[in-house]
Amino acid sequence: MTVAMTGNGPQAQLDGLAAPARGWAMLVIILGLTVSVLDGTIVNLALPGIARELQASPAQAIWVVNAYQIATLVMLLPLASLGDLVGYRRVYLVGMAVFTVSSLAATFANSLATLIASRALQGLGAAGIMSVNAALVRLTFPSAQLGRGMAINSLVVATSSVAGPSVAAAILSVASWPWLFAINVPLGIVTFALGMRALPFNRAAPAAGARFSPIDVTLNVLMFSLVFLGVDQLGVREGGVQATGTPWSAWATLAAGLAVGFVYLRRQRTQAVPLFPIDLLRIPVFALSMGTSVAAFCAQMLAYIALPFLLLDVYGRSHIEAGLLITAWPLAIVVMAPIAGRLIGRYPDGLLGGIGLGLLATGLALLAALPAHPGNADIAWRMALCGLGFGLFQSPNNHTIVSSPPAHRSGAASGMLGTARLTGQTLGAVVLAAVFSVWSPHGGHGPVVALVLAAGCAAVAAVFSSLRLKTTSPHA
Repeated sequence: MTVAMTGNGPQAQLDGLAAPARGWAMLVIILGLTVSVLDGTIVNLALPGIARELQASPAQAIWVVNAYQIATLVMLLPLASLGDLVGYRRVYLVGMAVFTVSSLAATFANSLATLIASRALQGLGAAGIMSVNAALVRLTFPSAQLGRGMAINSLVVATSSVAGPSVAAAILSVASWPWLFAINVPLGIVTFALGMRALPFNRAAPAAGARFSPIDVTLNVLMFSLVFLGVDQLGVREGGVQATGTPWSAWATLAAGLAVGFVYLRRQRTQAVPLFPIDLLRIPVFALSMGTSVAAFCAQMLAYIALPFLLLDVYGRSHIEAGLLITAWPLAIVVMAPIAGRLIGRYPDGLLGGIGLGLLATGLALLAALPAHPGNADIAWRMALCGLGFGLFQSPNNHTIVSSPPAHRSGAASGMLGTARLTGQTLGAVVLAAVFSVWSPHGGHGPVVALVLAAGCAAVAAVFSSLRLKTTSPHA
């Protein structure tokens, strides 16, 4: 049994792990990914109570969420690069240890400053988990079954990202908000203990010239932090209404992030093994897959924020009704993800992604064209069509992103998965802020325009995906 679960035994030399060891490794990967994704949204429902108990304003309390999101975003690529150098297994386990200890600190936080600091450390731990999870999946599954592993990954992300409010509601119905963090402690300990025995070791040596540069890490942190803060100041969370600062300060912060990004990316062009993987973007199928992902998640974010306004303000649905109708989208992803996993390898990833994104674009356009008084069924089947399309796109696209680079750059590719998702969502938030500044989110026009733009983004993503059919990659 020990040989079956260890990552450096005989199976470390094979293409993937043998069946018993593979199951244990995937259990560890799933547990870590679930808690790290869940904690991105699980606190939202508790923010009013946290603000009251810790005597903070709502604007201050939102940093309990922001600290986690920023720390995760800015450290995805640095920790993915570190995984290429010192091992994905080590980065994952240290990330899980940091996540668990910081969850304990958040449980006993008695001030807002302590809680925010604990959440920032949690985000750092989550970045360690998320940055290398896809690279670990590549080591765990034989290349012929990698599509199945990526489908499981996509399914876990899809379900965990929408389960946060429901899990929070269940916990808060019987306990106070510190238990939202306390529940991570036993899960983290179990996951760490299993991971010590089950996770595979790197098989490829680091690339020649690879190094961990503090200057590059600093520029990466500055770029993503400033862009995130600029988007947050635009007030997208409140439906386009300014949250903090002024419109000029928000756009100035965003512009500063882009300026830092320009300097950072120019510097990366001179690196043998860049932290921001420009070398991978020179691989046509990888670059097209990244473009597909950014455009698709831009469409998702536009729709995700616009739909509640449409359902609540235009069609008069209650919050419960709106929540149930929107749930048809992630439920359809759950249905489609395993099907997409079985189709990977039988059909080109570019074709599967193109069809899926075509369905997503069609569903979004149909939501934008809803009649004046639609029934719940009219809304639900359109939501489900969006979810089916998104589910058909995500697993094959992730499969190409992970499998197209050389093995020694698996960590960089894994980090780019999360970076593409967050970049697309940030772009969608910026576009939505611009839309809601012209058309009110409450009058009907703003949400409809946003959905039309979302359909356009999905169509662009479908074109990117279909262009992969002309590449020479076997997974395109």
